[in-house]
Amino acid sequence: AKNKYNSPKYRLVVRFTNTDIICQIVYAKIQGDVVLAAAYSHELPRYGVKVGLTNWSAAYATGLLVARRVLTKLGLADKYEGFPEIDGSAQEVEAIEDGPRPFKAFLDVGLKRTTTGSKVFAAMKGASDGGVFVPHSETRFPGYDAESKELDADTLRDYIFGGHVAEYMRSLKEEDEERYNSQFSRFIKAGVAADDLEDMYAAAHKAIRADPSFKPTEKKVDAKPRRLQTPLNAKQRKDRVRQKIEAFKRAQAQQ
Repeated sequence: AKNKYNSPKYRLVVRFTNTDIICQIVYAKIQGDVVLAAAYSHELPRYGVKVGLTNWSAAYATGLLVARRVLTKLGLADKYEGFPEIDGSAQEVEAIEDGPRPFKAFLDVGLKRTTTGSKVFAAMKGASDGGVFVPHSETRFPGYDAESKELDADTLRDYIFGGHVAEYMRSLKEEDEERYNSQFSRFIKAGVAADDLEDMYAAAHKAIRADPSFKPTEKKVDAKPRRLQTPLNAKQRKDRVRQKIEAFKRAQAQQ
């Protein structure tokens, strides 16, 4: 339609590194992509998640954070709260009567394999529960049975609250405590046990909804700024060589 000029199609871009999870709301222009809002899993310690910043539960929390952040920026946070009560069911945001339509974004997975249970769908689920309308189905969530074509809501809820990590922590501690101490050393150092994970993520979700705003970290500035040495020109270099030769000759004469 002619009235569709300059109406962007938004994408929920989800990317993973070895130590971080990146969620962005992006739209394309001729000059290049424009990022409307972004959230990173390294922001989660501010909300109480100090360890496990690249697992399934952290991906969900990062998706929830970017959703609440973009809706707050657009003034839709109060109108579209999403689904604060997490029961593990697959739900999509619906338009309210006599109000603006929900913010819509399409999942952009990049080169990530879209296998069932992938962490990219954790970020999508978090954004969807956060109030962003992301068209999707339940077939790629953990707990979905391809034969019965049904989703086990309890399994999905366990993944959101770190239940799968807690179960693995308990079993590994019983089987090989030395390996447990090595693999979960950061959890032990932070004082996070298997029984603490669900409460930790529940508190993080509540804190994200309370204040999703971005707060830049304080940059460390050196007390004494380094001064770069000014390079010598050709005349100065030749004079420096001459001085070194004369100093060497004087030292030889004194001997």
